[in-house]
Amino acid sequence: MSDYFQNIPEIKYEGRESDSSLCFKYYNEDQIVLGKTMKEHLRFATCYWHTFTWPGLDPFGGPTLERPWMGLGDPLIMAETKLNAAFDFFSKIKTPYFCFHDRDVAPEGTNYIETKKNLDHIIKLMEQKMKETGVQLLWGTANSFSHKRYMSGASTNPDPEVFAYIAAQVKDCMDATQDLGGQNYVLWGGREGYETILNTNMKKELDNLARFLELVVNYKHKIGFKGQILLEPKPHEPTKHQYDFDSASCLALLRKIGLDKEIKLNIEVNHATLSGHNFEHEISYAIANNALGSIDINRGDTLLGWDTDQFPNNPADLIMAFYFIFSNGGLEKGGFNFDAKIRRQSINPEDLFYAHIGGMDTCAKTLLAVEKLINDNVIQQYITNRYKKWDEELGK
Repeated sequence: MSDYFQNIPEIKYEGRESDSSLCFKYYNEDQIVLGKTMKEHLRFATCYWHTFTWPGLDPFGGPTLERPWMGLGDPLIMAETKLNAAFDFFSKIKTPYFCFHDRDVAPEGTNYIETKKNLDHIIKLMEQKMKETGVQLLWGTANSFSHKRYMSGASTNPDPEVFAYIAAQVKDCMDATQDLGGQNYVLWGGREGYETILNTNMKKELDNLARFLELVVNYKHKIGFKGQILLEPKPHEPTKHQYDFDSASCLALLRKIGLDKEIKLNIEVNHATLSGHNFEHEISYAIANNALGSIDINRGDTLLGWDTDQFPNNPADLIMAFYFIFSNGGLEKGGFNFDAKIRRQSINPEDLFYAHIGGMDTCAKTLLAVEKLINDNVIQQYITNRYKKWDEELGK
């Protein structure tokens, strides 16, 4: 295992009376809530990208985080070092799942064949780490936005060669997700949109996006993948007019092409607010359309208009969304993925633990409050009474 976190113990539940900063105050994974353990309900996942790959950049400043695997050296050796540190972290923080982009775990090569070889190498090592630690894969995804080839989109790119490249890249990542026993595969198109209508053939781009989604679903069935395919609503990130702007626009597209029974949604808190909605609206809309798949549990900042991806720290921000989620039976194959960054000035290894502990405790505290809301049944009784005339003669 890695020695980067060697001075940090396994994080345990010690309760609200504990003075330790490296323990859970509310998240007791074995505590029964609403008929299941907290661990079964919350299905926490640590994300590979912000946790181990993000170097502390923001729109106005360069890297601040200096991890051993971010230094100079053979990129594949650096990827192996990062892999060891990641699984050490997963084991100590005790999130039962993790999530990754292909480029988070394995470096881009000089050509497609070399890139695929790098990914295959790391996936084999990752499979062994999963067996050793018992940590499982919640979902995998392909990075279809960082490389300059995707400057004008991936599946919506005007160049068919780029479409072909991302199709191959997604195929490889779906294969990796299948091999690792992933429970979902997520599609998030950071550049599936346009900047100016003056140079855009919207019909062609939407037709190509639709065809791409069909290819993904067809390949899922070809390889016998039993997990969910999830599309992530992603407004203003980074294009002004995203085709996957919010839950409603994603579902409209899926219905148009007949894939609404095949693809569900991965909803992110910060994306909900950037789309002009709140988290509970996007959750309720997805539930009403039988489309809720999984959650990226982070938050934005009300004073900033961009995707800050901060850890949740206030149960009041989550309680209504959690109420709808758990009133509806919770997340089945999905989970709560911490798609969240620490602060740029949080440069010490233990800061990653403080952030996740705080986020996990916030979610656990919210779940306990929601249990009371559900058991008291006040909200549901009010809603039932408000619409009761639809069960009377005229309504029927």
